[in-house]
Amino acid sequence: MTISYNWLCDYLPVKPTPEELSTILTRIGLEVESLEKFEAVKGSLAGLVIGEVLTAEKHPNADKLRLTTVNIGAGEPLNIVCGAPNVAVGQKVVVAPIGTTIYPISGEPLTMKKAKIRGEESQGMICAEDEVGIGNSHDGIMVLDPSLQPGTPAIDVFKPAQDFIFEIGLTPNRMDAMSHLGVAKDVCAFLNNIENTHKYQVKLPEIKALPKAATPLPISVTIENTDACPRYSGLSITGVQVAPSPEWLKEKLSAIGVRPINNIVDITNFILHETGQPLHAFDAKAVKGNAVVVKNLPQDTLFTTLDGKERKLDASDLMICNGAGEGMCIAGVFGGLHSGVTDTTQEIFLESAFFSPGGIRTTSFRHGLRTDAATRFEKGVDISNVVFALQRAADLICELGGGKVASEIVDVYPVVKHKTHVTVTYSYIRRLSGGDYSADKVKNILRSLGFDIISEKEDTLEVTVPFSKPDISLPADIVEEVMRIDGLDNIVIPSKVTVSPALSAQPDPELIKEKIADYLASNGFNEIFTNSITNSKYYTPEVLESTVKMMNSLTVDLDILRPSMLETGLESIAHNLNRKNENLLFFEFGKTYSVLEKGYGEFNHLALYLTGTKTSETWMHKSSNVDFYFLKGYVINVLRQLGYQQLSWAEGNNGDLQSAWEIKVKNQTVVTLGGVKAGKLKQFDIKQPVWFAVFDWDKILKLLKKTDSFYKEIPRFPAVRRDLALVLDKQVNFAAVEAAVRGVKSPLLQDINLFDVFESEKLGANKKSYAVSFTFLDPQKTLTDKEIDGVMEKLIKVFETQLKAEIRK
Repeated sequence: MTISYNWLCDYLPVKPTPEELSTILTRIGLEVESLEKFEAVKGSLAGLVIGEVLTAEKHPNADKLRLTTVNIGAGEPLNIVCGAPNVAVGQKVVVAPIGTTIYPISGEPLTMKKAKIRGEESQGMICAEDEVGIGNSHDGIMVLDPSLQPGTPAIDVFKPAQDFIFEIGLTPNRMDAMSHLGVAKDVCAFLNNIENTHKYQVKLPEIKALPKAATPLPISVTIENTDACPRYSGLSITGVQVAPSPEWLKEKLSAIGVRPINNIVDITNFILHETGQPLHAFDAKAVKGNAVVVKNLPQDTLFTTLDGKERKLDASDLMICNGAGEGMCIAGVFGGLHSGVTDTTQEIFLESAFFSPGGIRTTSFRHGLRTDAATRFEKGVDISNVVFALQRAADLICELGGGKVASEIVDVYPVVKHKTHVTVTYSYIRRLSGGDYSADKVKNILRSLGFDIISEKEDTLEVTVPFSKPDISLPADIVEEVMRIDGLDNIVIPSKVTVSPALSAQPDPELIKEKIADYLASNGFNEIFTNSITNSKYYTPEVLESTVKMMNSLTVDLDILRPSMLETGLESIAHNLNRKNENLLFFEFGKTYSVLEKGYGEFNHLALYLTGTKTSETWMHKSSNVDFYFLKGYVINVLRQLGYQQLSWAEGNNGDLQSAWEIKVKNQTVVTLGGVKAGKLKQFDIKQPVWFAVFDWDKILKLLKKTDSFYKEIPRFPAVRRDLALVLDKQVNFAAVEAAVRGVKSPLLQDINLFDVFESEKLGANKKSYAVSFTFLDPQKTLTDKEIDGVMEKLIKVFETQLKAEIRK
């Protein structure tokens, strides 16, 4: 929120310095993020003085230059070489003496120095308009009022506007402070609290009696959708002359970054920033049938807005229509192209209304129209301020635009809104705030803010909330107001804090996530955070059938919530590859989304992305690329970090992965991994292999809750290893071997490992040999050969019967 110091002081009974005001605003919760000086004329003409030309003679060495002497009211007259064709004796001019810096309209600032021009000394400069930044003319020097006294500072003659601009970091609930009057009310409340008085009151602008037009122009108002528009007021003004605004109005708007347009538009913008109430002026010729109807138009009705774009309306968009049923304005959001004020407008209908905040926000985002009016209506403007803002604007239009009021104020307010009642106790205020506020201080603050005290009983206070504060409805909101106005820096920080311990879920999901993130980061992975909103063009029509689509996408490339973690990760990989960062280990905790039979689904995942080399080339060995087994190792280690030991493997069916595998825990798939297919990589212009694994994090956490993990002491007895060489059919994979081993269910068998694969025609057609090691351990004693042989015989029998394996001797 941008606030002008000069403008704000118009409403304050006292005038603090900009620095004092900055401190006050920050203390009452309106944090000043920056305080900058505003100058309508760069440099504000500092150092420039009025001079009188005493002599003007031809330069001996240049036909177009003059040698002048100029009296600047102090010391000897200055010798100045001047190239202006209109310089003459007796003129009063603007002089930049030596040491003065001037700021031209175009070009860099220039500091005056003693100089010689064509052999003649020059002690300054006689200035044209564009040379000091107050105009664009360069036809000659400025010739001023002959009555001016030499030596008068130019700033006293031209009086260029100067101001200080506050940038306030407003929280979203502070609609009441989105105007100069709203901020002034808070400042007065603070001053009243400091002095324990009520003498500081906002100076409201005076509204004069409005001149009446000879010919009436009555325009009726009908509200068909009173839920979306609880109150609508307006009046007609004729005889308007659209012209540039006076300088004071232009300066006020320019200071806060609003571009002046014409007197009518500027007045509506001025009222918006003065009172917080948006207004809209219609050309009365567009109000066909002399009737305004507030209603909704049919779905997909076309409407051309002020920016020239044709938009399709939604059936829920509230419209301001004329008597012919034609849309003139998207209510509270944006005007229409054919109903606004133009240079030829002479009759206007001025609107001031209250629109439902939720509807305005939805419409504003749907059409991508984030206007000043919409941002105020969506937070809830002061419904009691509607007519006052209308009268204030009409007063200015009559004064600055020559208009006359041609109708009575039409104020349609079918269901009068009542103020919110809030009951709070003084003990609650002290307990929640930590401050020892007296009852008198609390009441004084609330009255200064516009609250009405309804009743007071011992410790209890009942108040009504002013309409300017639509965010206040709870006792805690009242506490916030008291704390703000008394000064947030007045809250005493206690020396100790009493905290009741909270019970977190076991196992704690955040600690588990942190543990895995630490493991991956310590092994060279970098964590990435990608956008959950992605591009629908990455996905097939079958996938898009169950995808959550954005109703109001910010861009055409961000139109759905991602159904998969793969694509957004590939975007990050492509971004790095394009910048020659080719060896990447990424991990990401993120969510995917889908449409379910009832509502929407949101699912948590951990994704790993690997590409490039796993070892760099050195004199000892060549570089090697990441591969499936490199990925598999990290996946298994992550699962072991989580306490999962008994894993089963199955071939997967993922359309984007080749050689896809699934890892299961208790017959539930918890990880899918494999290489990304070439077609998917081509979508992102990735020309090197990428390996991908995605963990179903929700399922992993759910299984963890059912699994107890305990620390075990290191065994005191030795483990024993036995090896077997199995000749199998080529189509038998090692997962089948592991499954057969688990079927034996021996407590002595601790581990199984494949350490060699051999293929040769000597083994037979379509045969291969697996060399497998088995590790046995009894934590209570040393194993005997008899015990181990018994288990090995069971394993051999299972291999021979289930896998048709031949044991190599």
